[in-house]
Parts: sequence; structure tokens; C-alpha cells
Amino acid sequence: MFTSRNRFGAITALALTTAMLATGCASADDAAESTPSAEASSGATPTAGEVDADSTAEPEVPVVLVTPTCEEMIGENVADDFMSIGWTPKAETFYLGNIEVEDGVQCIWADYSGAQSDQLQKFGWAQIADEDAAAGQAALVQEGWVREEAPEGIYITENPETAFAPVDGYGVTYLFTDGIVILSDTKQGLLLIEWPKSES
Repeated sequence: MFTSRNRFGAITALALTTAMLATGCASADDAAESTPSAEASSGATPTAGEVDADSTAEPEVPVVLVTPTCEEMIGENVADDFMSIGWTPKAETFYLGNIEVEDGVQCIWADYSGAQSDQLQKFGWAQIADEDAAAGQAALVQEGWVREEAPEGIYITENPETAFAPVDGYGVTYLFTDGIVILSDTKQGLLLIEWPKSES
């Protein structure tokens, strides 16, 4: 049991302790207010769930073009000329050598109403990934086809010594441009392919 003196001493000690704690807390608060945080000094104000903008950039998606019909591929005027002599198109799978290309079509224009004839015209169009185009070119060259670089793209044509009825040294010929490959049974025939049409 505390005596009056002891009780006074205890009260005094408690008061001093409380005052010291209050002073210590105030000093800590003052120090916290006077010391800028790392976030404040950097000028950044992060928010919940904030991430680097570069990491959220959406990946580039390749443009997918519509595969044309046989008539669209060569244009209305040329198609009309073929049909005026009784020719009609037969759509087939597009092949790059022996490799099937899904996003494309090969068209054989001929007179299918009469006896079978060697008179025909071949056109093809396909969208193709760069790695598939490179693999197809390499396979054709290995088989003896001829690779030729030009400002408009890369030509791969049959060996003129073994081609059937080459014109100016070119038989069946592919032209590779950015993401597209076209085909005709002569290099000159490639000029008739108008797909995709320009927006102008």
C-alpha cells in the first residue's frame, strides 16, 4: 500500500513518463513530416495495381486479308474476257511447291465444256507468314527452281530448261512480297493479278 509520499512519487513518475512519451511521439511525427518519402522525392505517385506501360502494350496483330474469288483476283475486265471465249474458273488449293497454303486460292481458267485441252491459264494468291515463305522458297530452289530478287519482291520460277512452254525464259512463277505470294504460269501473267485492290 502506497504512503502519501510514495503515492506522490508514483504520480510524479507517471506524469514524467507520459510527458516523455508524448514528446517522443511528437518528435517522431515531426521527423516523419519533415523527411520526404522516397515516393515523394521521386515525384512518382503510384496507384494500386500500377504496372509499366510497356508491359501492357498490346502485341502487334498481323493484318488478315480476305482471300479473293477467282474473278476478283484478276479483275472484272480480264475475267469478262475469259468468259467471253467460254472459259470459266476452277478454284483449287494454293500450293507453294508441295506445301499447302491455307490462306489462299489457286484458279485454273479453261474451257471445261468440251474436250480436255492444254489451253488454260493459272493464277494464285495467298497470304503467308515470312517464315513459311522462306521455307517454301528454299524448298523450290533445292528442287532446281530459280530465285531472282527485284524491287517489287522475290521471284521463284521454274528452271527454264525443264519448264513447259516458258515465255521469255519464265515458266510457272511465284512472286513474294510482304506477307503475300502470287502465282501464274508465266511471269507476265502475274501482272494480271489485281488483289488486293488499292484504296485509291
